Amino acid sequence: MGIVDTCFITLIFILPANFSTAALIFSMVIMLVFIGKYPLKYIGVILGAGAIGLLFFVIVAITFPDAFPNRVDTWIARIDNFATDKPDEDDYQIEKAKIAIASGGLYGLGPGKSVQKNFLPQSSSDFIYAIIIEEYGYAGGLFLLLLYMTLLYRAFSIVLRTENSLAALLAIGLSFSLVVQALINMGVAVNILPVTGLALPIVSRGGTSILFVSIAFGIILSASRTVYTDKEDAE
Repeated sequence: MGIVDTCFITLIFILPANFSTAALIFSMVIMLVFIGKYPLKYIGVILGAGAIGLLFFVIVAITFPDAFPNRVDTWIARIDNFATDKPDEDDYQIEKAKIAIASGGLYGLGPGKSVQKNFLPQSSSDFIYAIIIEEYGYAGGLFLLLLYMTLLYRAFSIVLRTENSLAALLAIGLSFSLVVQALINMGVAVNILPVTGLALPIVSRGGTSILFVSIAFGIILSASRTVYTDKEDAE
């Protein structure tokens, strides 16, 4: 059984409970096979199989709602509310996040001086980026974004400076998943994306999230060692 087949089987178990995580993993797989120089026709087959699988799941979930209670309905409702601004719980969160961002201004209210964290649900996890901007301003929010971009840049530097293909794919794959997850979380906080429930890596509260992010960073650091090893071997 190939790696792609294993990923598809894994996504089958993740998709019913968490579409955003499944989509993130799927996009990471596509990026890795592209960097790994898979033929484009095979990448097209993977994309087609993923689209067909998602369509089949949606049809089954709608036809047999008791099999996957509320999940597809939740996806549709979130997209519909995002497009039409219908009032609901997610809209309440977004409004409070907007107030927090507007209150922060350029330099913020100061560390620990957030007001909206007392009213915004999930202020320490899903919407923590809004609280960061409220406390540290647009400058702090931009600085955090630049840190994630630096992580992705460093991962690409590993790809370019090592001959170890496994290390390169590990570094870029894990970095890509962390950065894209961060961008999605930030996009939700500033209301350019529908609510997804993805945490902000490294920053959001959560024991399991911190554990897996720490493991990812350990793997990336281990991969970065091959850069210097290859350089020394070349000398």
